Amino acid sequence: MVSANREMVVYCFDTLVAHYNDEQVPPPAFDEGQHPLFVTWKKVVNGYEPRLRGCIGTLSARDIVNGFKDYALTSALRDHRFPPIQAKELPSLQCTVSILTNYEDAANYLDWEVGKHGIIIEFTDPDYNTKRSATYLPDVASQEGWTTIEAIDSLMRKAGYRGAITDSVRNRIRLTRYQSTLFTMHYNDYVNYVKTTRGAAPSVTGLKA
Repeated sequence: MVSANREMVVYCFDTLVAHYNDEQVPPPAFDEGQHPLFVTWKKVVNGYEPRLRGCIGTLSARDIVNGFKDYALTSALRDHRFPPIQAKELPSLQCTVSILTNYEDAANYLDWEVGKHGIIIEFTDPDYNTKRSATYLPDVASQEGWTTIEAIDSLMRKAGYRGAITDSVRNRIRLTRYQSTLFTMHYNDYVNYVKTTRGAAPSVTGLKA
């Protein structure tokens, strides 16, 4: 099984830097494979808790080289919840790559463990008779300090449901649980990695030296 690693995060930073510089992305230093994956960007300011700046990926398996390349940019520049990340924000960014594994159908909406499982919910909105779905990665509920029910209720809102949340509505949920491996790196560590492996720090258009 392929696990998330440092070289995957480096490739995501490389992709974003190449975008700002209008250059080709350096070749990745990890092997190709087929896996569901996510790229998450967070901003770390003045020692406070990292603040989400973008998180997009795919729940279906795809080739991870093009996958990380695509979602590094999509999550940084086209997550509709946030304005696009600018080059000047790079020094405060951290990137996390996630490779999703071990998909399982849960017995019910409570059949999963906070801190261990990511969850995908699918249900029919009783007010509009439309299908809704959403996911949280395995680290989200534990980072937010949620119980299983609090995470489910939040995820229903994320899916676009605006009605009253009751047990009868929760029981409509079909839940898939999964696990992940992840690797996180701050921009400063990326710069040091590039210095060590390539002989010079990255130069970025729009970022003061």
